[in-house]
Amino acid sequence: MSTILLVTGTGTEIGKTVTTAAVAALAAADGRKVAVMKPAQTGMAPGEPGDLAEVRRLAGELTFSELARYPEPLAPGTAATRAGMRAITPAEIAAEAARLAETHDLVLIEGAGGLLVRLDAHGASLADVPAELAPLGHAAEALVVVTAGLGTLNVTELTAEALRSRNIPLRGVVIGAWPAEPDLAMRCNVADLPLVADAPLLGALPEACAGPEVTAAAFLPIARAALAPTLGGTWAAA
Repeated sequence: MSTILLVTGTGTEIGKTVTTAAVAALAAADGRKVAVMKPAQTGMAPGEPGDLAEVRRLAGELTFSELARYPEPLAPGTAATRAGMRAITPAEIAAEAARLAETHDLVLIEGAGGLLVRLDAHGASLADVPAELAPLGHAAEALVVVTAGLGTLNVTELTAEALRSRNIPLRGVVIGAWPAEPDLAMRCNVADLPLVADAPLLGALPEACAGPEVTAAAFLPIARAALAPTLGGTWAAA
């Protein structure tokens, strides 16, 4: 049965797209058929390369699906309203994920910003997608991308609590950008993040590991070394 994984985060610009690419690259390398969905891309004009283009550059040719695009770099609900465009709904996201799951082993849904970032003026969010998937015969779990440094524990615990309150399983947590010289707080957070999330720490992607010069062939060993075995890699928190 296909796995549907919501790749969300505790904020914006913290490594969700690179994490999505790493998970996709490892799954594809292991022979799984992978689809990557971006329900709402913001801050991009039509035709401009967005997050899915970045995943393609790093993970290779997979199946890609973008449902909505709004020109201003804002939360999808706000961006849709300001552009006079229709907001995307959790039901539409679920329907597309279910369609992709019929022919793919893994469907990755990369959200915008954090888990509860609004998709519309009524407060719908990525967290509402699993409930829409259930009547379609599918389930989803979450992978939360977090920052390494001071302040990450609180927002990680809040995100995990929001997932639990909606009965969304949390597969684990990934640090989206691990620096070459981590400070004391970062080193302590390696031990503390799984405690506050009540879920395993499943990787730490090196900071700046996906620069414009990095090819898919070069990115694959980076991804394998940075993610835990449950995600197809060899990384261990110890």
